[in-house]
Amino acid sequence: MPQQKVKITGFAIHKASHRWRDLLFLEIHTDAGLVGIGEGSLHTRVDIVESALRWLEPEMIGLDPAGVEDHWDRIYYRLTRWRDGPVLVTALSAVDIALWDLESKRLGVPVWRLLGGPVQRRMRAYYTHWNNTMTEKTPEAFAQRARETRSRGWTAVKWAVPRFESEAERIRDTVKVLEAIRNAVGMDLDLGLELWESLTPRSTLAFAQAVAPYKPMFIEEPIQRENPQGFRELAEKCPVPIATGEGLQGRFEFRHLLDARGAAIVQPDVLHCGGITELRKIANLAEVYGVEVAPHQCYGPVAHVASLAAMSVCRNFYIHEWEADDDAYFQELTGGRYPVQKEGYISLPDGPGLGIAVDFAAFTKKFPFVRRKPAALPSSTRPAEGNR
Repeated sequence: MPQQKVKITGFAIHKASHRWRDLLFLEIHTDAGLVGIGEGSLHTRVDIVESALRWLEPEMIGLDPAGVEDHWDRIYYRLTRWRDGPVLVTALSAVDIALWDLESKRLGVPVWRLLGGPVQRRMRAYYTHWNNTMTEKTPEAFAQRARETRSRGWTAVKWAVPRFESEAERIRDTVKVLEAIRNAVGMDLDLGLELWESLTPRSTLAFAQAVAPYKPMFIEEPIQRENPQGFRELAEKCPVPIATGEGLQGRFEFRHLLDARGAAIVQPDVLHCGGITELRKIANLAEVYGVEVAPHQCYGPVAHVASLAAMSVCRNFYIHEWEADDDAYFQELTGGRYPVQKEGYISLPDGPGLGIAVDFAAFTKKFPFVRRKPAALPSSTRPAEGNR
């Protein structure tokens, strides 16, 4: 039976601000009434992503949305030679995700089915920004939070080590927290430590040696992500697995890190690496190097399920970042279709396309977009004089 032929008629863009993030959602409309949803969230930069999408829109109108790989190739390689950078690649990612959603809806199957999967229907996830809602952040408070988190089924968490302390204070305070958590729940909770690209190779080794007895799952982005050689030198000596990659775009940037053997775990973000199409290729490339993939994800509901779909067909998937504090909101705004954690795992949505539908009108009304001024980070990795 011949499939229905459709043409793209235009884009609809929706922006929202929720907690600390700016979110951007894309709808690609067609003359058949089918609508594909994507996401192009890039915190403090969504206005620029919107401009990039408006530039792309006339290049897509009138085309059949089928053939996602060909659309990716055309947008990235053939429309302009100025193709990379976080803004342009985020716009491409939003379109790519929406096209996968559209094609899967047209065929009446989940995205993961078109990708050839799933290899796994349930994927382990960790509770990210785990300490954000804690009002007290003492070792005792972390221990109690760990007990509560395990009772809710989670088996892994990640939090950010405060960056405005001296090196000695960061090590001392982190060790105290890790010790309290291990005394409370033992090894039943895996622990990821976000380091904000705020250390030097020397200070990273000092930090890693101090926390290694508590068996962290990984330390994330201890040094600047643009420095694959630095990651290589660090990885050769570091007693804790290193994870990085949320800010890298595409296979070619990840290849430099992989060739350098700079990380045990890579963290591509489906919104910033090139969408579902490219995320799968990055994971396949990492597999050749024996490197595992733990996708970065802290944005909206579309991004979370798009990343799940891509990872469902990758053998070297390790664990998925999950913004658990948003689960109730995202369930409400997707009519209960948004997946949530059970026993430490997230199950793939079964519906056609990405498996969710988002009420964007309700979303933007509940969380109206507020243009924010970017918050500047310290000018160096060293603490201010008063904090040494």
